Amino acid sequence: MKISVALPQDMISETIGGESSLAILARAAEAAGFHACSVTDHPVPTGRWLDGGGHLSPDPFAALGFVAGATKKIRIQTAILVLPYRNPFITARAVNSLDLFSGGRMILGVGVGYLKGEYKAVGVDHDLRNELTDEYLAAMIAAWTNDEFSFKGTGYQALGNRILPHSVQKPHPPVWVGGNAKRAIRRAVEYGDAWLPFNVPADSPVAKTARTVPMGDEAALAAGIAYMHEQVAVQGRTRPIDIVLDSFHLPEGGAQAALDAMGRLEAMGISWVGVHIAGKSVAEWCDNAAKFGAEIVAKAGS
Repeated sequence: MKISVALPQDMISETIGGESSLAILARAAEAAGFHACSVTDHPVPTGRWLDGGGHLSPDPFAALGFVAGATKKIRIQTAILVLPYRNPFITARAVNSLDLFSGGRMILGVGVGYLKGEYKAVGVDHDLRNELTDEYLAAMIAAWTNDEFSFKGTGYQALGNRILPHSVQKPHPPVWVGGNAKRAIRRAVEYGDAWLPFNVPADSPVAKTARTVPMGDEAALAAGIAYMHEQVAVQGRTRPIDIVLDSFHLPEGGAQAALDAMGRLEAMGISWVGVHIAGKSVAEWCDNAAKFGAEIVAKAGS
């Protein structure tokens, strides 16, 4: 079992002792043994959403580039990038560049997003988000897997264009397709290297604000996995597909209970989980990350 940790959004813009807190947090995550660290994607969220419990986010590509420069081996991940916000070839170039500059450490987690006000601010039709996500994934894969590519999309067209050199990871950096809905699962099977479900209980505020299909227990997750395997057969997919559970919640009972829960998830076919570490300050977060690493990360794969 591999574990990715979310870098705390409310702390990464601080400066401590003349150094960016983002570098401090990233190095702490690496020292703790986490296999990846992630940032989210909210370029222009609405004030109403922020005031209701939302969070600010850095530009994910700038942040992850900084993290890559401050670390040596931890993987860098978007969790998640709202794919329809940007031209797919601009995104493909950014992801490709990050993979090259990091020495092959980039993981692209993508999703359709949900903030109508943010969609409006970036000039993209919220009602077309599913269609655009599918299309953009196809466009990016075409750009990554060919020396020269052609692709006709919605309002853009490539006629013999190139995004070179290719990434370190082949055929391209792994694409983790997020979402709990059946359409998201079908998308993951068709375009992704992994399906990334979100651990969202039905009574969670996130289920309402993000309009996410609830998937907050092992039974619901098992049903989603069963549907994923059905789609693998329906689509005739022959290459493996990973399962990555985002927002793994620590159960009561401490480290051993967490390890037991991860063992059950691994038996279900899940190879990664994403976690959040608590902390009211950078120092406290780093201390808690070190403790989590020693008590859980170091033992999760044993």
